[in-house]
Amino acid sequence: MTNLNTPFMIGKIQIPNRTVLAPMAGVTNSAFRTIAKELGAGLVVMEMVSDKGIQYNNEKTLHMLHIDEGENPVSIQLFGSDADSLARAAEFIQENTRTDIVDINMGCPVNKIVKNEAGAKWLKDPDKIYSIINKVQSVLDIPLTVKMRTGWADSSLAVENALAAESAGVAALAMHGRTREQMYTGHADLETLHDVAQALTKIPFIANGDIRTVQDAKQRIEEVGADAVMVGRAAMGNPYIFNQINHYLETGEVLPDLSFEDKMKIAYEHLTRLVNLKGEYVAIREFRGLAPHYLRGTAGAAKLRGTISQAQSLAEIEELLQIEKSVR
Repeated sequence: MTNLNTPFMIGKIQIPNRTVLAPMAGVTNSAFRTIAKELGAGLVVMEMVSDKGIQYNNEKTLHMLHIDEGENPVSIQLFGSDADSLARAAEFIQENTRTDIVDINMGCPVNKIVKNEAGAKWLKDPDKIYSIINKVQSVLDIPLTVKMRTGWADSSLAVENALAAESAGVAALAMHGRTREQMYTGHADLETLHDVAQALTKIPFIANGDIRTVQDAKQRIEEVGADAVMVGRAAMGNPYIFNQINHYLETGEVLPDLSFEDKMKIAYEHLTRLVNLKGEYVAIREFRGLAPHYLRGTAGAAKLRGTISQAQSLAEIEELLQIEKSVR
């Protein structure tokens, strides 16, 4: 079989394999990005950051821009409502962070974002997409990419939107195979993703949405025609999926899932890094929301989820996860 697990280029940045960690709010901070990277993700994308937050020197926003050693290649995703403000934020990121790539979010379906004329709102207007990207890329030396959805209510503008982004100068385009109105319901529209993959001739196309298995990943590359796959929700409880996809694309062999014990070790490592990043108090509270993903589909998970959601300290969670001190 052909080895599909080869490097690809986003502008001048080499991505070592075909897997990308999707940006997820509240999840893809450096604690989780470093884990995904160690478990095989070729490119990791930061949770989206507000352009206004950067301009107003919002402390929480600036803290989000932290990138650890060993994360590169890494991308910072921006959201905002106008070209000038996005361009200023992109310039700040280029000058003040370790990022390799800046990404613009044109796909976030959440009301809070859309209401501010950001995220998926632009999917109704290819000309607006062109002018925003054209402006932002003009101030950058590093590659600019974009993540979008197939459309607002339907996918009729998917190809036109993608071509507008390509001609405005993006170095790669990721698309989630759902419309804004679908949010996360239904299924990814692989036919539209295929049409977009065919239409883009100058830049890599990254397929996103419903990639839950190694076979899904291969299908997106071989049949949909994507250059790479972006995995979000499936990686939350199983960041090992990146190694599994890489291995499958290279050899055709399916690596077995991790044992419950190994999953708990990763969960604990994630928590430890969160504590280092944000302090124990904040980390424990964030981890309560993340732990259920690691526990999904395991015997006794509901009970364990319940007890973790009440935990107040690192020591309590260590006990619940039955982490031997020797793991450290």
